[in-house]
Amino acid sequence: MKFNFFHLMPYPFLADEVYEQFPGITLTCPNRYFDPEQGHRTYHRYLDELEYADRLGFDGICCNEHHQTAYGIMPSPNIIAAALARRTSNARIMVLGNAIGLRDHPLRVAEEIAMIDHICDGRLDQGFVRGIGWEYYGHSINPTKSRERFNEAHDLLLKAWSTDEPFAWYGENYEFRYVNVWPRPLQKPYPPIFIPGQGSTETMRFCALHRYAYMTVYAPTRVVKGWFDGYRKAAAELEYEPDPEKLVLAIPVYVAETDEAAIAEARGPIEWLFHKGLKMDLQIILPPGYMSPGSLSGVLASGMKPFSETSYEELLDQGYVLVGSASTVAEKIEKLREQLGFGAMCLLMSIGDMPHEQAIKSMELFANEVMPDFRRAEAAVASGR
Repeated sequence: MKFNFFHLMPYPFLADEVYEQFPGITLTCPNRYFDPEQGHRTYHRYLDELEYADRLGFDGICCNEHHQTAYGIMPSPNIIAAALARRTSNARIMVLGNAIGLRDHPLRVAEEIAMIDHICDGRLDQGFVRGIGWEYYGHSINPTKSRERFNEAHDLLLKAWSTDEPFAWYGENYEFRYVNVWPRPLQKPYPPIFIPGQGSTETMRFCALHRYAYMTVYAPTRVVKGWFDGYRKAAAELEYEPDPEKLVLAIPVYVAETDEAAIAEARGPIEWLFHKGLKMDLQIILPPGYMSPGSLSGVLASGMKPFSETSYEELLDQGYVLVGSASTVAEKIEKLREQLGFGAMCLLMSIGDMPHEQAIKSMELFANEVMPDFRRAEAAVASGR
């Protein structure tokens, strides 16, 4: 089992009237509400948390990409990964991921990832994401072109990393007379690739075809099971059986000394994440044409309520989040692993408006009291005991 520490870098310092005045804190919420002094302190706090996760023994430390939103102020995950490359020593640095469908010049991603791979001594994992609907609006890109731009940028990047002489690229969305990336990545032929998905059958087939790791996003356990089963089904059709580590469960986690304390302490931060950070209209998440009709039908048939209308109790009961004492969280993870068959987790532990000290306490309890149980079990299996 791999345990990766995931960070969104939220900006949860808005006054209540801002949340009430605007339909969400994404795309149209004016940036005058961003306080640069607060932002300056916050970036350093979040980098401290990511670096501490490396020292605590997490297998990976993860960053991602979002634009024009207080939900996550990390528009360039490659900058964050570069900042971590020389200040961490053991954990994989996981960019989950670059929104390559938004790029007019995806070769910059190829160059930057190759550089970071060298600086971190080959500890880099690369994720590719399509970007969310609002980000296409924010970049003035037709969201109906999302899938084809993503696929072409993906093919271009892989060829750029693995080809050792210049070539030309003339595609439907990108044209380059010269592709000759310097440097090439340290890892051969390129870093391991992860793809987050939210139920699109096309993404499941894409991951299975390329044998990439498939990572979930926030959803109840029953829905995640359908997604993982969909990936396994797509892999079976290609006569491929994915290793459990190719199935990655991303989930917010909070650990305290007792179940009662954890449930009480996590309420505010988790409610900020789902009720404020993720409060947005469906049309800016999934604009017309962003998903195929079949995939959209599957998403709508899941019966998931909007995040902002899902109560804290429902989030706990339905498995959107894991909250409890160390023993309870470890037990829940084991049950989920048996039910879902995953072999890796991306844990959001600095949640919403959670104070730094509270996030650190939860991280320490997880690293010191949850992870060792799984490490000992794995060691016993490996030794044949």
